[in-house]
Amino acid sequence: QVQLVESGGGLVQPGGSLRLSCVSSSGFIFRIAEMGWYRQAPGKERDLVAVITSGGSTRYADSVKGRFTISRDNAKNTVYLQMSSLKPEDTAVYYCKCATGSIVHWGQGIQVTVSS
Repeated sequence: QVQLVESGGGLVQPGGSLRLSCVSSSGFIFRIAEMGWYRQAPGKERDLVAVITSGGSTRYADSVKGRFTISRDNAKNTVYLQMSSLKPEDTAVYYCKCATGSIVHWGQGIQVTVSS
């Protein structure tokens, strides 16, 4: 069983920056897992934002490419999402995901609001 706790969300103005963190309760699982960030806006489906493999390879949604950066610190069991040049359409609940084979764990989600 793995618990994922997100932090770092909040309200930011368009063009601003924010960094999300997700801490895993299991170091063993974290080290072998593919970690990801997903988001869900009101009335929309949950979509992939970025993923990072256990080896450090990354992939991004086209909508955030060049603006967001995903990274991981295995010593801290933590995955980060650095968000810059934020737009109102980035407003959503952001979820941390941990995947090892067919076993998937989700965080509870954290609100990010981009507004003037």
